[in-house]
Amino acid sequence: MGGSPKNSLVFAYYVTGHGFGHATRAVEVVRNLIQSGHHVHVVSGAPEYVFTTAIQSPRLFIRKVLLDSGAVQADALTVDRLASLEKYIETAVVPRASILATEVEWLKSIKADLVVSDVVPVACRAAADAGIHSVCVTNFSWDFIYAEYVMAAGYTNRPIIWQIAEDYSRCEFLIRLPGYCPMPAFRDVVDVPLVVRRLHKSRAEVRKELGIGDDKKVLLYNFGGQLSGWNLKEDYLPSGWICLVCGASEDQELPGNFFKLPKDVYTPDVVAASDCMLGKIGYGTVSEALAYGVPFIFVRRDYFNEEPFLRHMLEHFQCGVEMIRRDLLTGHWAPYLERAITLKPCYNGGINGAEVAANILQDTASGKSHASCKPSGSRRLRDAIVLGYQLQRVPGKDVAIPEWYAVAQNELSFRSASPNDKSSPAISCTKEIEDFEILHGDHHGLSDTISFLKGLAELRALADPVNHNTHQSRESLAAAALFNWEDEIFVARAPGRLDVMGGIADYSGSLVLQMPIREACHVAIQRNHPSKQKLWKHAQARQQKEARTPVIQIVSLGSELGNRGPTFDMDLSGLIDSGKPISYEKARKYFSQDPSQKWAAYVAGTILVLMTELGVRFEDSISILVSSGVPEGKGVSSSAAVEVASMSAVAAAHGLTIAPRDLALLCQKVENHVVGAPCGVMDQMASACGEANKLLAMVCQPAEVLGLVEIPPHIRFWGIDSGIRHSVGGADYGSVRVGAFMGRKIVKSTASAQISCLLENNSSQQVNGNTSDEREKDGNNLLETEACLDYLCNLSPHRYEASYVDKLPEYLQGQEFLNKYVNHEDSVTVIDKKHTYAVRAPTRHPIYENFRVKQC
Repeated sequence: MGGSPKNSLVFAYYVTGHGFGHATRAVEVVRNLIQSGHHVHVVSGAPEYVFTTAIQSPRLFIRKVLLDSGAVQADALTVDRLASLEKYIETAVVPRASILATEVEWLKSIKADLVVSDVVPVACRAAADAGIHSVCVTNFSWDFIYAEYVMAAGYTNRPIIWQIAEDYSRCEFLIRLPGYCPMPAFRDVVDVPLVVRRLHKSRAEVRKELGIGDDKKVLLYNFGGQLSGWNLKEDYLPSGWICLVCGASEDQELPGNFFKLPKDVYTPDVVAASDCMLGKIGYGTVSEALAYGVPFIFVRRDYFNEEPFLRHMLEHFQCGVEMIRRDLLTGHWAPYLERAITLKPCYNGGINGAEVAANILQDTASGKSHASCKPSGSRRLRDAIVLGYQLQRVPGKDVAIPEWYAVAQNELSFRSASPNDKSSPAISCTKEIEDFEILHGDHHGLSDTISFLKGLAELRALADPVNHNTHQSRESLAAAALFNWEDEIFVARAPGRLDVMGGIADYSGSLVLQMPIREACHVAIQRNHPSKQKLWKHAQARQQKEARTPVIQIVSLGSELGNRGPTFDMDLSGLIDSGKPISYEKARKYFSQDPSQKWAAYVAGTILVLMTELGVRFEDSISILVSSGVPEGKGVSSSAAVEVASMSAVAAAHGLTIAPRDLALLCQKVENHVVGAPCGVMDQMASACGEANKLLAMVCQPAEVLGLVEIPPHIRFWGIDSGIRHSVGGADYGSVRVGAFMGRKIVKSTASAQISCLLENNSSQQVNGNTSDEREKDGNNLLETEACLDYLCNLSPHRYEASYVDKLPEYLQGQEFLNKYVNHEDSVTVIDKKHTYAVRAPTRHPIYENFRVKQC
């Protein structure tokens, strides 16, 4: 900062308790403030040495207090979503009133001129209550991170998100760092360059001190000190490489080409002295890799929404290479190292963000900046969720935001267009699409199918090295290398669906009316002899050169809109055990071990189900490209569309003829048993059997089609996005299903008990010479039917109200139910003994919903 102000200002700088990355970047801003003569009180749960080793000044004050908890990590790569929310509730929600009272009193006692938060929510509220302005400095906010965790924990935790957003809305504005996520709770934003820790020593000085010769390639292994259970082996590194390990414990033994770094090592110097870095993505590692031009080999961290945006920034500036988790753990590092050293990082932005941010903070504290009245943060957040989703669906990008951010919002220009897209040119029903000739079937003039086929042609052109663009996404490059473009490629299309009537009652046997929507999933597939299969480099490293075996390679276009890996590959033999298909349970565990690649279960799972249920033998390698225009998490069956399109394409490529209904039932097995989501069959049936502009009427017992209902031309159906994410694998869906099956078991048990009672009475009457009349016999028959109730929807509302409603508890703990009824007779859900389930409402809904649909 240039020059000192006339008056020394007092800053209260709150730093989140999540890791050291926030503390280390805050150090740089604090250092600039102190150099300008100001006093800074740092409030953080981080160790004092993080600040005091970098800043020695009497104007620095450390107050060690933990006011938020960040994300709880099970290991270096896995965030425990439920534990994260529980920890935040314990740390910041339960003691909120006392925290606010304490912080307000403390802020007044130090006479703070400005509160700075990176990015502790309650600090903004405390500042407002104390009558002090506040500013946030960050690249992400906790409302955005925790929003995903609510899906796992259930919507009862939503107030946490709204409270965090409301707290953030109290600050004057946001100083936004590069690699930023959507942060709709902030009304005003000021962008600054990268905040990076400065270098203390040159590359040559560091290598000399460490005794590293110029002939050695250096890999920095940096996973934040969480290496528990990870074994490193000498053959993980190619010849001529050594690895410097951060965070290794004193008793951890390392191979001869791996070296421990001291715990107090100054990491930025080592980063700049390395040839590449291997670790997990965080703001600190990404900013240092970009600033000092060091290629970064990264492994995805599960369930942390910050990551996709930092990853895109890395890849945009040619500084990132993604490593698959299993290759990290099994030591297949060589292909990634070879790729990394060919990169030419090209970040050309500023790295003086700390100085710029400090100047802004100084001006604000001096009264040179003031924000106007702010609307509710929670209202802006809700609006932004809906608006943000709509913006994702619009082709193109906002020119006011950096290109690396636009890539995250709109991954590929040729993603499936809507069949009714008015911006699409008129489509002629030709049998040729640019370089492709359609040998069998037809695109039926569907513009999204035409768009997908044109996209394949673009990928074919991209496969030519002459046409490689430095800013092509990794998934498009992987897709270009997926197929032998001169050979046959099979393409299948499956739509999503709109639930018109029947809804969640499908697994209870309801009559449903479903309408296929215009958004669809396309899958392209090619089978090749293993000797002809094109393999990605990391897949080649696992194969024996002299004995190539069949593999499955999958690319998911548009995957970067979420935080899932764009590619997946496995040896086909991984689906075989002792000559037989592996069990569904084993497959579910395999696909779940890396959440960033769990999506592959929806695609590769179709192969396993065909092997298991139909005895199909797959001997060739299989390459699959998936591109879906069906919105995810919106309740329109995006997963069913992927399953149906994938299985249809696999069947076509292997000459299998499967009736639509049978195909839907097989796809349901994929979702229930391989993915582990407890859905009914309605979604798959609508995608496989539905027709455009008609309603599919079916009874889900299990999947009986009654017919197609023509939609009158003057009627249109619209699905409105509520902004609430939906998932059949989510906690709420599964709990409701468990509650419904508990209710059915209670109904059956109650009916059986009544039958036993009637039998005893009848025996007594026969002894006395009395006989039952026809009404009693009818009642007995009804009870016998209900004692064997196969679907809740076969119980009428009248019988439910007359005989069973009073027997059903509103709520019931899992353990209590199991003690009395043993099991709930549902093969796709498991009762959590400690969880309390709603029972009466989930039981009542399908009974009345089925009745309502029938009446209509």
